[in-house]
Amino acid sequence: MKQLTIGILTGGGDCPGLNAVIRAVTQTAIRQFDAKVIGIEDGFEGLVEGRTSVLTLGMTEGLLPQGGTILGTSNKGDPWHYRTMLSDGTMKSEDRSADMLKTVNELGIDVLVTIGGDGTMQLAGQLAAMNIPIIGVPKTIDNDLAATDQTFGFDTAVSIVSDALERLATTASSHHRVMVVEVMGRSAGWIALAGGLAGAADVILLPEIDWTWEAVCQKVLQRHSEGMRYSLVCVAEGALLPDGCIVSQTDARLTDPIHMGGIGHVVAKELEQRTKLESRVTVLGHLQRGGSPTSYDRLLSTRFGVAAAECAGKHQFGVLVALRNNEIVAVPVEEALGPRKVVPTNHSLIEDGRRLGVCFGD
Repeated sequence: MKQLTIGILTGGGDCPGLNAVIRAVTQTAIRQFDAKVIGIEDGFEGLVEGRTSVLTLGMTEGLLPQGGTILGTSNKGDPWHYRTMLSDGTMKSEDRSADMLKTVNELGIDVLVTIGGDGTMQLAGQLAAMNIPIIGVPKTIDNDLAATDQTFGFDTAVSIVSDALERLATTASSHHRVMVVEVMGRSAGWIALAGGLAGAADVILLPEIDWTWEAVCQKVLQRHSEGMRYSLVCVAEGALLPDGCIVSQTDARLTDPIHMGGIGHVVAKELEQRTKLESRVTVLGHLQRGGSPTSYDRLLSTRFGVAAAECAGKHQFGVLVALRNNEIVAVPVEEALGPRKVVPTNHSLIEDGRRLGVCFGD
């Protein structure tokens, strides 16, 4: 009987827990199914360019608490629109899916485990449509994949946001300032909502809720008049400004060229002008994606990785391992390809926040 060969890659942005999944897939596949596990470098780029290495039990020892990914990752390796920079600085896009298929065939990969978020799952879906066996593992700190109750990396990001707010509260109180903290969240405000509540933010601005300068300023001035001479504002990078605009830049090197960020500076400047209270901004950025995963994310990543290896051993392909009601289940990968999971405006955390006096700007 042919030895089962599993390819594994990490696509999109990095996040805490990726190495834990790699460890769980590799160790389960080898111990339970005597499989061969091939690590693919830098996401789909490595699959196109044939950059791989065989993973062993020894190579995955000690990975559980380690942040990042030993395989490397990339968010610009779409095989059907593969981008390379020319000598004049312009970008060229070409179809290199044939090179990807060549790598899969030459390595004898029986199933490809793709660990990633929305973009990675879109590519995985295209592979599945070409009859390439795939198993998806959901990863994104944004927690916006509809197919799973939670993605790994989210809990760690929330912990980092809440810790930052807690630390900024002491300096904000000392100097009587408004502290604006910009967090990740392109179209979904899960990090801002959960991190803001856990960090005792006074104002939380989400992509899902329209807000006004007047409402935010009123909250800040109210706190000041009541003797609480500082305020914490937690804003998601994808939150729309009151005029409907979004703060972003364009990076043509990326498959998705729209790069969000900068709303924190806009909010801080506007609040200072309107309230005459000194305001400062902290952009957490990639801090939310780095470092060691929380214990919850280590467990969730491990459960996902074990389940993915079990699916591979049972030849259960074209699926995504997902968390449903605290159980790990395998669902059709197509379920991850729908609209992003955004925060419902009547979510219980929003209602709890309102009862606590948190302003959502509306």
